[in-house]
Amino acid sequence: MIADIRRSVFLAGARDTIPMIVGAIPFGILFGTLGISAGLSWWAVMAMSLFVYAGSSQFVAASLVSQGVSGIVIVVTTFVVNLRHGLYAASVGRYLSGLPRRWLLPMGFALTDETYAIAIKRFETDGDVDGRRWYYAGSACLMYGNWQVCTVLGILFGQRLASFGDLGLEFAMVVTFIGIVVPLIRSYPMLICAVVASGVSVVLNFLPHKLGLFAGSIAGISVGFLLHQWRLIQASSQPKQGLRDE
Repeated sequence: MIADIRRSVFLAGARDTIPMIVGAIPFGILFGTLGISAGLSWWAVMAMSLFVYAGSSQFVAASLVSQGVSGIVIVVTTFVVNLRHGLYAASVGRYLSGLPRRWLLPMGFALTDETYAIAIKRFETDGDVDGRRWYYAGSACLMYGNWQVCTVLGILFGQRLASFGDLGLEFAMVVTFIGIVVPLIRSYPMLICAVVASGVSVVLNFLPHKLGLFAGSIAGISVGFLLHQWRLIQASSQPKQGLRDE
């Protein structure tokens, strides 16, 4: 009985992630193609997808490797690009307290933008920790498997798809991110945070190593924190219902 419930929840996580796959498919194929075009060996490209599994960071790393950039610069740059995952982890972590490390470590590795967007909505309404982890696992497994398959396709057909990057299919990932962010905006403070973060990222897009994205994230978080504190102050200043003013 328990096994059936877990299987059902696992499949639900995978099913709810399918719309996100639409944007990830061309992105994954594009990475496999561009990785080979950048001069990386097929096994290096595949190893990045298997063990790094970080989407945009893989593109940045492959580009830097092809330019002969030092290893420390590559590590630092990809670290900065992936800093947003620390925010994701802090957000979902509070819903996963009590899980053993053998679950938390692979869940941390498999935490992507798409899986976060799908999982956080479920976590906010599902109070069952066991159900949460199996739902998350379903989403993560589908995303991971899809990324590996798409990387292989890009490697195998890289020569035939030499102009694949000129088709503008990377825009599918932009649309996917819009689909991730918009449903999560449920209040004016959230909207303001999103506007500030995106505005700062665009204005500082000229910064190297994607530092504009990091600055936008910090700006959005800071504004969100200030708005939250302001609302707490406003709420505390309101007279409590049912009590007389002394």
